[in-house]
Amino acid sequence: MSVATFAVLVVAGFFTGVVGFITGMASIVSYPALLAAGLSPITANVTNTVAMVAVGVGSTANSTKELRGRGPRLVLWSICAALGGLTGALVLLLAPAGTFEAVVPFLVAGASLVLLLLPRIRQLRGHANFPRTLPVAVFVIAIYGGYFGAGAGVIFLSVIMLTTAETMWGATILKSFLLGIANLIAAVGFAAFGPVNWVAALALALGALIGGWCGPPVVKVIPPNALRIAVGILGLGLAGWLLLR
Repeated sequence: MSVATFAVLVVAGFFTGVVGFITGMASIVSYPALLAAGLSPITANVTNTVAMVAVGVGSTANSTKELRGRGPRLVLWSICAALGGLTGALVLLLAPAGTFEAVVPFLVAGASLVLLLLPRIRQLRGHANFPRTLPVAVFVIAIYGGYFGAGAGVIFLSVIMLTTAETMWGATILKSFLLGIANLIAAVGFAAFGPVNWVAALALALGALIGGWCGPPVVKVIPPNALRIAVGILGLGLAGWLLLR
């Protein structure tokens, strides 16, 4: 890999980290960048998952206060995310190519619509929360996150907002943390058995670490409703891209 390509991937990694934390759509930046660098789709996929661990590390390091005080719930959600990430990695390595591709655009579109309609949905829901639903949802979404992950953050965000009383800020922190765990566990499997391009992963991770660190301060100054609407609209665009690509 040339120095210029390495530098481009570092820059792409930075924007991946920022975009990934704010919108949950990191892979829409990083995956095409890896393909442009000459990696095959499978190699780009596993390399991307390994590098995306850095986004979770960077953002979590800069938002630890928001994660404190959640106690056993956070431990349970973390275990579900880890098991889902491991399952997703196994699916990618062992299952036929394209296992999830047909349904993913519709999942992302549905999650985006939930975000756009969230005030009305919460109004109809009243004060009811669904704490028992969230661990199962975290496990299922983490499977997709470990498998490919484009739009997994959007799905995480919408499910957290739908099943709990979390604010947009709190849900964004949780989304990044749980997706980071799923990526980490999947990355361990890919490191052992997958065709990771370590030079590309290092370049992308360097930028993503800094971008992930910069994400929380940026989100703090964005009005929650504006962020929710922006993520919903971008998520619909991502769903269209996934459907047509």
